[in-house]
Amino acid sequence: MAQILKLGIPAGSLQESTAAVFARAGFNIAFRSRSYYPSIDDPEIECMLIRAQEMSRYVENGILDLGLTGLDWILENNSDVHEVAELEYSKVSYGNVRWVLAVPNDSPIATPKDLEGKTIATEVVNLTRAWLKQHGVTARVEFSWGATEVKPPTLADAIVEITETGSSLRANNLKIIADVQHSSTRLIANRQAMADEWKSTKIARIAMLLKGAINARHFVGLKMNCANEVLDRVTAMLPSLHNPTISHLSDNTWSAVEIVVEERVVRTLIPQLKEAGAEGIIEYPINKIIP
Repeated sequence: MAQILKLGIPAGSLQESTAAVFARAGFNIAFRSRSYYPSIDDPEIECMLIRAQEMSRYVENGILDLGLTGLDWILENNSDVHEVAELEYSKVSYGNVRWVLAVPNDSPIATPKDLEGKTIATEVVNLTRAWLKQHGVTARVEFSWGATEVKPPTLADAIVEITETGSSLRANNLKIIADVQHSSTRLIANRQAMADEWKSTKIARIAMLLKGAINARHFVGLKMNCANEVLDRVTAMLPSLHNPTISHLSDNTWSAVEIVVEERVVRTLIPQLKEAGAEGIIEYPINKIIP
């Protein structure tokens, strides 16, 4: 009987960005309408859609071998899981998110100490209580089922809410007065799964490919030909990830040059390379960079 790795894919806001990272890593995940069991083009993996808020609990108890969720939810659930890798991507961008303390723009609350005796609405009750304890503040923390931004000032004095850009908070006339917790996506595994040789090997390979995909997110490859007489001038311009690869062409007076560069510099670099004597310049995408 073939061995199977049970993988949890975060449902909701991280669902599409997770599928995109897996696609760059070489795994195609397809979501089906009304099904919580996406298909994946690897017969050794079974996928299940689980809310990120619950993921760490199901990984901890072994219902899932592997899953993706935020550090915030691991801490909120106090889950005992093995952290395989930090994968810096989120629903909007590649990077971290923040849980922040926010109040109405006209609120007199300006510091954590001003929360004494106040009411705070949030989805991360345990994180918020721990943060208040660190600041020596006693306040009432209420669980929010959603639409948290609309609760101040009528239903709460302040909120602790997740944000990437802060635009939703500003749209609801709220201002940030403190950071409560920074978070990024984590690949987590069940501890018993990590003790299994086949599963731990499979998990390590998946992690390597996912990290490689994220490492490559801002890079592209460039290929070009140039006459040897301008080779030094061309290579001196290259901000390569490593030293450029140079190989001789069948015409030994010409060379081929290949590099990996940050995508943001390409629009400036290509015209400069052309002016320096490079020809046949090709730009191509990079899916993975494995150190």
